[in-house]
Amino acid sequence: MVRNRRRPTKTVDEVIDEATEAEFNDDAVSVAKDDQVEQSPRPHKYFHDQFDDEEVLYVFRKHPIVMRKGIILWALGMLAGPMYILALSFIYQNDPSKFPTPTMFLLSMLASFVIATLLIAPSYIGWYFSIFIITDQRFLMIKQKGLFHRGVSDVGIHQIQSVNYEVAGLQETLLGFGTIKIQTYVGDVDIHEVHHPAKIQKRITLILRDLGIAGMQTGNATAGKQSARRSENIANEEV
Repeated sequence: MVRNRRRPTKTVDEVIDEATEAEFNDDAVSVAKDDQVEQSPRPHKYFHDQFDDEEVLYVFRKHPIVMRKGIILWALGMLAGPMYILALSFIYQNDPSKFPTPTMFLLSMLASFVIATLLIAPSYIGWYFSIFIITDQRFLMIKQKGLFHRGVSDVGIHQIQSVNYEVAGLQETLLGFGTIKIQTYVGDVDIHEVHHPAKIQKRITLILRDLGIAGMQTGNATAGKQSARRSENIANEEV
């Protein structure tokens, strides 16, 4: 006959310990899941000085017209090789042994391209890396001059009072660039030679409105004008 083996009975303390351990494990798993849900990814960093909780809203540059000196030097550099070959052709037109060959022409064009690239590089770097960034916290102006000079300045976004633009002259009108004028509590900021200033001014104004800044600043500016007029009237009455 086969006897039934009885399982060993557990004491009350062992049952309580097992229940407590299972409950603790369930709580730990739920807390870990909650942490994963609540933990949101940090905003992507677009520049080195960006804060961890800072979000970039708009980026713009100046008009490529700021590279006009570099473009002129680039054109002269591209003409250096062909002009050299042309001069040799006139000098040795009666000496076939020294007359420039097609290989010399290709080499001169390659040399011209290298020289032109080196001449325009400082202007291009200065234009490309000179950017203006608007975030939800501040307005940054990064100015690059050449290869080894870089300046960064910023203004708190809540310090901006008004944003205007100006297009003056035939050149600015035809090429589509102008000046952005930003008035702040700490002073005025003029950004010259900006591409499509009207579009940029409108975009900045919309950003300020979305952040709840434009209306408040407009009210403060109106109140300031009214108080100034009142003080002028009082002064005139006293005189």
